[in-house]
Amino acid sequence: MTRATKKLQVHFECFVQQPSATPPQRVREYTLTTRRTTLQMAYIPRHNEAPLEGEIDELSAPKTQWPVYDFFNEVPLDTDTDAIAYDLPPAKHRRTAADNPLLAWIPERQTFLDETIFLEGRGHEAICSLCHCGNSDKNYRCKDCFGPGMFCRACIVQQHACLPLHRIEEWTGSFFRRTTLKSLGMRVQLGHNPGHRCHNPRPSSGNNFVVIDVSGIQEIALDFCGCESAQIRFKQLLRVRWYPATTTDPQTAATFNVLEHYHLLSFESKVSAYEFYHSLARRSDNTGLSPIKDRYSAFMRMVREWRHLRQLRCSGRGHDPTGANGTNSGELAVLCLACPHPGKNLPDGWESAPPSIRWLYALFIAIDVNFCLKRKAVSSDKVDPGLNTGWAYFVEETKYKKYLSARAGEKQERSTCVSHNAVNMADTKSARDLAATGVGTVDCTRHEFKLPTGVGDLQKGEKYLNMDYFMFSALIGFTATMLNISYDIACQWSKKLWTRMDSMPAHLHVPHDAMQICYFIPKFHIGAHIAACQTTFSWNLARFVGRTDGEAPERGWANINRVASSTKEMGPGSRCDTLDDHFGDWNWKKCCRTLKRKMEDAVKWKREHCAALDELEGTIQPVLLDEWRLEVEAWEEDNTKPNPFDSRVASITQAAVRAQLMELEAQELEAGNDCSLHADVSPSILISSGIELEDQQQRLKYDIANVSLHPTDKQREAITNRTNALQRWIDSWISIQELYMPIVSALRSSVNSNASATDAVLKPQHCHLYLPSSIDTHLHCDQRLLQHEWELRHTQAHDALNELRSHLRLRSHMYKFKDKNLRGQAASTHAQNLIARVEAKKDAGVEKYRRARQALESLSGRLDKVGWEVSLRSLRSEDVRPMGDFVGGHTQGTGTISWIWLATGVDTGRSENDRVQDCVRIEWCKARARAARWSGEVQLLLEEMRRMLVFLQWQADWWCERANLRVLEKPSDQEGLQAYAHRQAALRCAMRGSFQAL
Repeated sequence: MTRATKKLQVHFECFVQQPSATPPQRVREYTLTTRRTTLQMAYIPRHNEAPLEGEIDELSAPKTQWPVYDFFNEVPLDTDTDAIAYDLPPAKHRRTAADNPLLAWIPERQTFLDETIFLEGRGHEAICSLCHCGNSDKNYRCKDCFGPGMFCRACIVQQHACLPLHRIEEWTGSFFRRTTLKSLGMRVQLGHNPGHRCHNPRPSSGNNFVVIDVSGIQEIALDFCGCESAQIRFKQLLRVRWYPATTTDPQTAATFNVLEHYHLLSFESKVSAYEFYHSLARRSDNTGLSPIKDRYSAFMRMVREWRHLRQLRCSGRGHDPTGANGTNSGELAVLCLACPHPGKNLPDGWESAPPSIRWLYALFIAIDVNFCLKRKAVSSDKVDPGLNTGWAYFVEETKYKKYLSARAGEKQERSTCVSHNAVNMADTKSARDLAATGVGTVDCTRHEFKLPTGVGDLQKGEKYLNMDYFMFSALIGFTATMLNISYDIACQWSKKLWTRMDSMPAHLHVPHDAMQICYFIPKFHIGAHIAACQTTFSWNLARFVGRTDGEAPERGWANINRVASSTKEMGPGSRCDTLDDHFGDWNWKKCCRTLKRKMEDAVKWKREHCAALDELEGTIQPVLLDEWRLEVEAWEEDNTKPNPFDSRVASITQAAVRAQLMELEAQELEAGNDCSLHADVSPSILISSGIELEDQQQRLKYDIANVSLHPTDKQREAITNRTNALQRWIDSWISIQELYMPIVSALRSSVNSNASATDAVLKPQHCHLYLPSSIDTHLHCDQRLLQHEWELRHTQAHDALNELRSHLRLRSHMYKFKDKNLRGQAASTHAQNLIARVEAKKDAGVEKYRRARQALESLSGRLDKVGWEVSLRSLRSEDVRPMGDFVGGHTQGTGTISWIWLATGVDTGRSENDRVQDCVRIEWCKARARAARWSGEVQLLLEEMRRMLVFLQWQADWWCERANLRVLEKPSDQEGLQAYAHRQAALRCAMRGSFQAL
């Protein structure tokens, strides 16, 4: 589709200049920014000059000299025209071959094919060689050097004195075959500069040293230095950037290059070491004709050690006099730059800040579990010890297991909210053949960082004793006066939390008496909780939390779950070290570049929601606003006060309305005003039975529609029995209906005669019942019957909404449980069948509501009912969605939830005005909360940006201090320490400058 071209509109203006006047010149400047054209107009004074001769069309020309001005572009000549745009049609892009490179390549396909094949020969290099030694036997070339030059045997060995791992090919006379520098006589000497001989070389054991490089796995002839001043062998390898597989008599090494390459590749693609190693083996020999020595176990070990060393380096442990052994708990973790860190990025006196700004220094954490990160019951801590041992993200294993053994056998309290499987099934989750059923983590809620020592293994389900340990272990590294905790079962877990803490080890005790603590349920999970939890623990209704959603851990699981298949097979130490490394990379990549985008969104939505709140408040009486504002502020200060977000209009059900109507008829009977025409069926019973018949018809229609194409005899029998029973019930009801509504007899006779004329058999599920709401308004109907149906239909509509909301919550909960806990085709199929049944009940609730509302529309005109549409709106397909779902890409802070979650129940003891006022009050509270949250988000983001910049400056200064913290004997070694520290400091300064410029 092409965009319509705008027509160019040119406007000419002529100025009439009187001889004695010197009017100013009008200048118009058009500026185009983000597709908006703005006009700026200015008047430039003129200077008097001699009159000009001549007139054009009786209009006097200006008689003053115009300022230096570009009349064509209507801007001063000294204006930066790059910043000015005009309302001109954009130039149509002329398509070239570069617009589709693939189509341009297809005609050259044969050329590319030929060139790749031509390289299999010697080409012109057979004549023009780079070898100038005079030897005519130039049969060798290097696949890794630039260009296809041919060399003799001696020259190619000499050329590769500093490139011993390049791949060499030999010309056999008809094709190139692979050879090695080792077979050509090259020996690699360590401990000396290239070209210098060692007087006491010591060949490696077996003279077949294996080196793993990005180019493949190779065998070389390696000589260690045996001089008197020689370094130990593994040091000699490290000095040439080769990582030894062992510390005693190493026979295998991996280049720093391949370790760095795999390290980054494992982060980005989550490739396993097994897959990566065997891709290197295939690059060395892809046919199996020359088997490669198996060094997979050695490579795994080197990768693990390399990861650990990288963490130690990046944490400054190499610069500390106490070395690696002096590492403290959690010290290897990458810290969140924007979180509050006293002494690093918080201002002096932050603890005593007034309440109006103290919330900006609050700590936000989120707790969650991941049952995908299992570990099989293989190996042991003795065989496979961890290298980090509590220094990064996982808790220290020995203390953790001691704590668990002391609390073994404790039973968990059952949920008083909905039946949360995380709570009620914590002791029953299967752990067969598993050493860990998953992991629990504690994250920074605002920036999605894993917190130091906030990760640990689960032995069964999501038990409080595990999650308590992880949370308190993570909190001991922080000092905060306000704490916001997000957990999907916070409503249950927060009960007796601090009582449970008192029974935990002393090093996990957190001083909480002077701490303001708030508990929340993540926005995606809160829809599965009862109504009370949805207001008490909602991020959306709380103040001082900005636009936090509490779902930070969930966003990280998609990244880490890709390594679950490989870590599941690892031993305890390998798995913890691997996950620690991946968590560290996740933290490093989350270094707050998103803050700028978040700020742009927050400013926009703050403006929109504040304007929406002002517009809403303009329609509400000031007295009510003052009353509601006092209520919501009192609740924000003390959550034990009445919750202003809860409806105060009590609802009643259809059964209760039927009971009230029967009581009313009993009173009429006592007073002698009974108008019943049947001994057993009163008018209210007739109408309620008719509505029940409608429901039975819909159920039968659904069941018949869902019978398979080839039903069994038992299924046919069941459908037939239900059809016959419904027909008998309808016939009995019709006989009584005709007593109260004689007009329906004629209507029904007309329909039956038409059916007889077409030989059509009217099924009971399609029989028209002719309730008062369904007959034409010009036909007479008893007013009492109309009123009875109105009352019953009104409650039926609200009952249908309650059923619909219940089924939507249940469906969301089942989806979450399925995605989080079920694996395998059988379990998934069973869960999908259950979800389909809930979906059918949801659809039935939608149909029931629409029938009830259609009846109310018909009855409202006859009974002069008004205002009922406020709470019972027309139900569209896009309205039928869970509370946390929004249309058009919106979220709860940018969009609005479906009206079905705002609808209140029926209250016959209140006026319609009271019900409307209750709805408006709740909507105002939510609109106020939205505006306040976006305003708070802007403030929080500004503070987080400030903290991030200050933290980077603190880190840069910290690295500069560490440059000379450790003193070594050799100046060359000292220079390495200083260079690394200064490089890290410069990196932080560069990051700070980059973020500041965003």
